Amino acid sequence: MKAVILAGGRGTRIASVCADLPKPLLPLGGMSVLERQIVTLRGQGIHDFTIITGYLAEKIEESFGDGSAYGVRISYFQETEPLGTAGALLQMRFEDDFLLCGGDLVFRFDLGSMMKFHKEKRALATLFAHPNSHPYDSTLIEADADGRVTGFLPKEAAGKPEYYENLCNAGIQIMSPRLFENVGIAGKADLDRDILVPAVKSGRIFAYRSAEYVKDMGTPERYARVGRDIAAGLVANGDRKKKRPAVFLDRDGTVNVYKGLVTSPDMLELSEGAGEAIRRLNEAGVLVVLATNQPVIARGDCTFEELRAIHSKLETLLGAEGAYLDAIYFCPHHPDAGFPGERREFKIVCDCRKPKPGLLLRAAQEMNIDLSRSYMVGDRETDIEAGRNAGCIPVYIRNEKYPVPDGCIAYDSLLEFVKDKF
Repeated sequence: MKAVILAGGRGTRIASVCADLPKPLLPLGGMSVLERQIVTLRGQGIHDFTIITGYLAEKIEESFGDGSAYGVRISYFQETEPLGTAGALLQMRFEDDFLLCGGDLVFRFDLGSMMKFHKEKRALATLFAHPNSHPYDSTLIEADADGRVTGFLPKEAAGKPEYYENLCNAGIQIMSPRLFENVGIAGKADLDRDILVPAVKSGRIFAYRSAEYVKDMGTPERYARVGRDIAAGLVANGDRKKKRPAVFLDRDGTVNVYKGLVTSPDMLELSEGAGEAIRRLNEAGVLVVLATNQPVIARGDCTFEELRAIHSKLETLLGAEGAYLDAIYFCPHHPDAGFPGERREFKIVCDCRKPKPGLLLRAAQEMNIDLSRSYMVGDRETDIEAGRNAGCIPVYIRNEKYPVPDGCIAYDSLLEFVKDKF
C-alpha cells in the first residue's frame, strides 16, 4: 500500500513555535513529525510514500531525499500554488487503495484492523473517526450503527445542531481510486466538500471508529500536549494491539445529575466536576467508557433516536469542557413486563444488564481493555457487582439513597476519585 502525506500547508496557527520550518518538520520527542509518521507506517508494512509539498518544499526534500535512509521509497508532488486538500490527489494516478494522512498528525494505530474494516465494507473511503477534546472546532461525522457515513458537519458550517455526537474526522483515510472518478474538478479542491460529501449518497463512505492515538499538533497548545504525551509513553502505547486500562462509568448519578429515568435531552445535566474528571482521565491516556442500563427503550419511554439525542447532549457538554468519552455501551433491555407502550422484543433476561458484566466484557473485547487494571465507577450496587463480575476494581460514588457496599472504595464524586487515583 502507498501512503500519501499532505505536507504543503503554511502552518500559520503554529508559526510562533518555529516560523522557518514547515509544520511537518517540527521536532517532537527527538524526531520531526513527518519522520515519526514515516517510521511508524514503515513498521506497519508501508514502504512507498508520496509527500505532497508546497510551503518550504525544499526543506522537506532535503530532509528525506528518496527515502533510502529510512528503508522506504519517497516521491514528491510539489504544488506551485495551493491546491487545497484534494487538488493534488486529482492530478495523481493511483492503481490501488492508498492511505492518506495529514502532515500535522502524530498517531499510533493498527493499520491492519482499519484495512480489514475497509475491505469488509467494500468502501470507497474509510475515515478514521474518534472523539476529541475540541469537537466544537472540528469536522464532525454523522454515521449509522454500521459505520456508514450519512453526513458531515464542517467546523465552519452554519446551522450546526445544538447537540452532536463527538465523532471527528481524524485526518487519516484509506481511499479507493474509484472515489476520484468523474469528479470533474481541475485545480484547487477540498477533500471533504468536493470529494467526500458528494460521495456520501453512494453509501460507501465509512467511519472506522477507534480510540487509538491520533492527534494533530497544529497549534502551540496541541503541539505542547502531544509532546507531553510522547514523553509519558501515551503515543507508544496508543494502538489497539496494546492492552490499556479503562475507567467504566455509570451514567445517571455518576456523570450526570440523577433525575430518575432520563427520557429527553432537556433532563440531562452534568454532575459538578464530571467534565474536569473525564478530561483528566483523557489526558492520562486512560480509556473512558460509559456503561449504562437504559430500560427506557424496553419500557417504551424512549426510542433509540431519542436516546442518541440524549447522549449527543452529554457528549456536547463534555466537549465544551475539553473532555470526551471513548465509547458508549448501553443495555436496552428490561426483564419486567407490564408497562404501557413497552417493546416486548427487549423484555428479556440478557447478559448485558448490570449487575451482569456483558457491557464491560464486550467493551474489553472490542477495545482490547485490560480489565484487571480497570475501574467500574457507579452509584448503585448493581454497578459495583458488574465491576466485580468483570474483574474490575469497583468504585462507589456515595448517594443519599443507598449505603456503601461492603469492601468497596467510596468517594463523594467522580472528580474526587480521579484526583485520588490519577
